[in-house]
Amino acid sequence: MKQIFAIFLSVILIVTFTGIGISETIVNPDTIVSESTGFLTTLDPDWAYDAGSDEVAMQLYDNLVQYDGTSTINLLPMLSTNVPSIADNTILDNGTTYIFHIRQGVYFHNGDILTPQDVIYSLERSVILDRAGGPSWMLAGPLLPMIDGQYVSTIVQVVANELGLSNPLNYTSLESLGIFATGTKNPLNDKDKQALINTFNLLARDFEVKGNDVIIHLPQPYAPFLYILASAANWTSILDQKWCVENKAWDGNADDWWYYHNPEQSNDSLNNIENGTGPYELAYAVPDREVVLKRFDKYWAGPAKTKNVVIKYVNSFTTSLLDLKSGQADIINVPAENLSEVEDMPGVRVMTGLPSLVVYAIAFQWNISSQGNPYIGSGKLDGNGILPDFFSNLDVRKAFEYLFPYKQFIDQALNGMSLQPNSAIVSGLLGYDPDLPTYEQNMAKAEEYFKKAYKGELWQKGFKFTAVYNDSLGQLAFDALSLNARKLNPKFQISVVGETTMFYPDVAAGKLPMFEAIWGADFPDPYDYAEAYYTSTGAYGYSLGNSFTDFAKKNLDQLVNSLVSNVVTKERINIAQNISKIDHEYALYIWLCQPDGYFVERTWIKGVIYNADYYPNVINFYTISK
Repeated sequence: MKQIFAIFLSVILIVTFTGIGISETIVNPDTIVSESTGFLTTLDPDWAYDAGSDEVAMQLYDNLVQYDGTSTINLLPMLSTNVPSIADNTILDNGTTYIFHIRQGVYFHNGDILTPQDVIYSLERSVILDRAGGPSWMLAGPLLPMIDGQYVSTIVQVVANELGLSNPLNYTSLESLGIFATGTKNPLNDKDKQALINTFNLLARDFEVKGNDVIIHLPQPYAPFLYILASAANWTSILDQKWCVENKAWDGNADDWWYYHNPEQSNDSLNNIENGTGPYELAYAVPDREVVLKRFDKYWAGPAKTKNVVIKYVNSFTTSLLDLKSGQADIINVPAENLSEVEDMPGVRVMTGLPSLVVYAIAFQWNISSQGNPYIGSGKLDGNGILPDFFSNLDVRKAFEYLFPYKQFIDQALNGMSLQPNSAIVSGLLGYDPDLPTYEQNMAKAEEYFKKAYKGELWQKGFKFTAVYNDSLGQLAFDALSLNARKLNPKFQISVVGETTMFYPDVAAGKLPMFEAIWGADFPDPYDYAEAYYTSTGAYGYSLGNSFTDFAKKNLDQLVNSLVSNVVTKERINIAQNISKIDHEYALYIWLCQPDGYFVERTWIKGVIYNADYYPNVINFYTISK
């Protein structure tokens, strides 16, 4: 799962503007200049999993389907001329068969013509590339068969299952299977090689070509499948198989795919080149400095509004501010604390109060690793620490829910620019219900639950532990919680510290009694969020200790799995809302904020479409003009 830890929020508003002053001279009218702090790491869309690379890939490549403007729910055709649906019989067999009518006459940048086989090759390559820490899990889940009732996250797990290994879901690398000669990717014997081939054949049997249609037969239902195919990050981009093979990428065959699995980036043959069907093609790229794109005039949907796009990587806000002011930059990143510097700048438009799909929470560690852990003090209920299972106690968790000053935090830390979430299923996702309850600060209720916990012993003796943040919002949240704890009972002591490189290892090790848990959309579906926060194997859930995972297995795992296996929209909405109700009833997380997005651009910019699924600072330049 992709976790968003420190971001400038993306937004979902379409803006048109015509009121440019007569005296204002547009700088570089044929070129859009955007300055960003994120930088390009790769041109291979199957490798990319960062905002800088995703933004470039979005201009160079297309998907089968795309989001309808600002919507994160409605879809439009792209390289498919239809969006499959049950209504028109292009989604069949209980949501396991999808029929795509592939657009004809589409040119790749090198002049090749798109074929249905290119679509199949592209989706298969995304699964088999499977680079460590990359995005392949999003297609592995729907396209590969389940194991032991669970969706897989990597093709490696299917190989392990084919080999008959116990606990196949525990494997994450082909090398860990012990099937290769030392230091090579050569199978040790025919049995191991056949297991690799059989695994690919399980993937290949998902796909069928009939005329100009690509028919995808999922091995099991996967409700968010179309949203994954529409991802603005372009790991479902459609590649030119002929060109890929000419450039020494995978050849599409079953008997050698493992040689192209999880390559070193320096050995990825598409790392520095591109050949998409997108509205722009690469002019040149200077690492860590800038990417220059030129309009592709044979684009199937018509030429882009602007001839050239320059994406510059600028780490100095002062430099970007000067470029914005002079008109040398059309769009820049502005840290939230610096918004006041651009709000009244002539010729500059500041968009605020815009929705996003990012959520901040405080997580409780239900079973804290106690050995040599200074964050829990004495490790006892003696006023100088907390018990390792302190947050397994529902009364304790509810007390902290009522202790936190939600409105004050949003007003002061975010200048009121945020919604208060009622669960991980936030505004903008299917199943979000603004009428479901949220916790509010209530010091009398907090006192009631603290006194109830441990039969009054906690209130009498107090506690001492450390809460850990890894960004400025987290620090402000924990400072507020610590202050209110002391106000309620001077014996309640929460120290607040920050971690950087050790934050996530410490989360995984269960060392942090309380920590901030932030999430942004991999794809805008409630399953993406619910799986991370609520399941026993989720990005956050798995690390919260045995008490939480036991609770999740009993109360949440099956519900969350039904979010992905159930393809009936109305039923999925009910499932999502039931999950939110369980979250509130059992005080699973302290939900801090869903911050509003904002955007800064010159007033001469027109036609920008902002969509909340786009990663931080990912812009679709196709519709933009001056």
